[in-house]
This record gives sequence, C-alpha cells and structure tokens, in this order.
Amino acid sequence: MNNSVDLKDAAKRNVLTNGLVATYPFISSAIFDEEGIFIGTNIYNNSLVFIDRYNTQKYKNANICIFGTSGAGKSFYTKLLILRNRLLRIEQYIIDPDREYGNLCNALGGTMIKIGPNSETYINIFDIRQESIEDDENGYLANKIGKLIGLFDLIFGNLDEEEKAILEEKIIELYHLKGITFEDETLYKKDENKISIKPVFKDTYDMPILEDFYHLLGKEEKTKKFQIKLIPFVKGSLKFFNHYTNVQLENLLIVADIYELGEDNLKYGMYLFTDLFWDKIKKDRTQRKAIYLDEIWRLIGVTSNKEVASFIYKIFKTIRKYGGSSVAITQDISDLFSLEEGTYGKSILNNSEIKTFFALEEENIKVLEKYTNLSEKEKIEIKSLKRGECLMFIGNEHILTKIEAADFEKEIIQGGVKNEKNNYSNG
Repeated sequence: MNNSVDLKDAAKRNVLTNGLVATYPFISSAIFDEEGIFIGTNIYNNSLVFIDRYNTQKYKNANICIFGTSGAGKSFYTKLLILRNRLLRIEQYIIDPDREYGNLCNALGGTMIKIGPNSETYINIFDIRQESIEDDENGYLANKIGKLIGLFDLIFGNLDEEEKAILEEKIIELYHLKGITFEDETLYKKDENKISIKPVFKDTYDMPILEDFYHLLGKEEKTKKFQIKLIPFVKGSLKFFNHYTNVQLENLLIVADIYELGEDNLKYGMYLFTDLFWDKIKKDRTQRKAIYLDEIWRLIGVTSNKEVASFIYKIFKTIRKYGGSSVAITQDISDLFSLEEGTYGKSILNNSEIKTFFALEEENIKVLEKYTNLSEKEKIEIKSLKRGECLMFIGNEHILTKIEAADFEKEIIQGGVKNEKNNYSNG
C-alpha cells in the first residue's frame, strides 16, 4: 500500500476533458429562455426550466417528441403545454384518438369536432381549401390528388403503381364533373353580377363527396373492386365520411375527437384531420401555431403506408417555415419505428429539436437507443423515472426535469373547472 514517488511517475496519465467530465456525476444543464413557458424544475439542482420552442435563433425547429408508458405523465404534460401556450394566443390543433382533451377544450372555449357513428359534425374528404397552397403557388388539384391517393391507399390497402394511376384518373374525372380542373381559376366562383371585388373561392358544396366517387367507380369493370370497398363509407357503418363539411374552423383551439371510429378505423380519421389542420397551419406564416398528433404511430407505423408516412414527415420537416410546431405523442415506440425499418420514425425524431422521455419499459428503451444518443446512465434513469418526471433533450442539452403545475392548472386539466373563458377563451 505504499504509493512511492517512482510508482506515481511511472503510472501517471493525461486526462482528456471528456473523461474528466465523466468523473463528475452531478453536473447538469439548465435551460432558461427569457420568452419561454415554464416547464418544471431541474431534478438535480432545482433550477427552473423555461423553453421558448419558437425561438428560431436558438432552436432549429419547434417540434417536440413526447414518449412514455401509460400513466407516466405524458398526457398531463401535453395538456399543460396546450394550456400555457393558449395564454400566448398560439393556434393549436389536436388529434384526439382516446377522448382525453374534451374537458380542456371546453374549459378553454375551443371547438370540438367529433367524427363517428353518433357524430353530427362532418368533414368532406374531397374539400379543396383555399389555404391548401400559398398565394405565390399554384396547383390546387394536383396537391389534393396526392393527399387523396394517400387516404385511398389506407382504405384499399397497399395499392400498386397501376392502381394508383387508375384512381388518379378517376379523381381527375370526378372533379371535372364539378367544373374543377388543373387550372386554379376553376376553384373560384363566377360572379355574374360582379358584386364581389375579389373572386370567391368555392366551398364544400361545390366539391364532390364520397358517394359521387362511389358511383363513378361503379361505371367501369376495372374500378368496381374499389367501389365495393367503399360500401361501408357510403352506405354502412362509416357513412359519416360521406358528408359535406358543416363545422366552422375559426378558433385558436380545435380538437378532433376520433374516439368513436374504433381501433381499425382510427387511421382514417387521423389522416383526414391531419390534412385539414395542415391546411390551417399554412394559412398565415406570421401566426404561431402547433399541431398535436397523439398516438402518431398509427400514421407512420406498420399499419400505415409510405404515402401517409411521407406526408407526416413533410409536416415535421417543413412546418418551421410556417411558424409552426409539430408534436408527436406515443407510448408504442416499437410501432413508431416499424415501417420501412424505422425510416419515418427516425426522421421525425431527428426533426424534433425537443425530445421528452417519460418512464419507459426496458424493451422500448432498447428500441429508442438505436435512434438516439442515450448514455448508459440515461437509460437507467428513464427506466426509473417517477410519474411526472422526464428526461428532456433540448438541442444539445440533456436535462432531468420534474413537470410542475399550479393547483388551478391541475383542476382545468383534470376537468374540475368547466369554463375559464374569462382567462383563456378567444374573448
């Protein structure tokens, strides 16, 4: 046990900074954005965590991924973000497959759109909306055809290129019957009396509906197989898809409740509303906005297809230029990376500047470590996190955070306060 001078000289080594930092286990980062919203406290040093995800000088984008097992706190955290962003008058659009956001929507004076067998609100899947392309762009019909092919690929299942071409031909013919062609001018109503100064864009009643497409498909033998698959959507249990749009969409908070669609049909509703909300997001670049995709694995997992997954990826890739933020929420991480060997899940993860990991099971952590730079220490921490605690990747910073909320916020989120219009509504 004698540490001689000769031994010290022979055994000494230079230590690099990476190795030196690893000997200090209690070093932690702090995030305090001056214009940010309060998230919680740093578990290691109790410093306050404020994040301004719309700060383009600091963050590459405003996108967020929220992962966690059931009951870990991810839903509460998401609702807290919605509540606090409402104070900043940020437009927020939520796709709700599990009927979790109804109380919050009511408390904040938002618009609730329910779609299902008992619904009285409808969205026409063939609507071409004026905001679907920007003022300096053109190609309304071409833009819509791409989205419809994605939807019909979900409905008909893994279309080959020939089938897609046939469907595109029929979609073009369908719109032509309504006087709509690839010329954008055909999307505007003719004012024979010349009362209006500006041309008026056609509304939902000037568009075809699913029943029109159903009848068109039945006219040729090569498309009758598609007509048969549309029977539930036109005459059967899913006929609520066969309606003109009858809801007003001017609100800072819109929640799409698709709970009644059932497990097998949720993906249709999710895609329909994602398309709708994406058009809303592109309307005004100066207005900050966010879209929340709960259970996003349904759109980019193995039950989806390349067209739909590519559309979702496009949102995460380009929403920044519209002043927007995409929020991906899921507990099924393995499903998130199941399509195309995880290509789309990885792309969405890499295009999210803020990643929030609540408690996860061992198998989900193993999947996640393939696509993130989780350290061994962080993998252990994620597995042992308590309810309401999370590991946040914010840019290059990794912070263990405890989500904090005031009592009145908890009451609103948990449904104890039914109406807070004086503080939160459009007013």
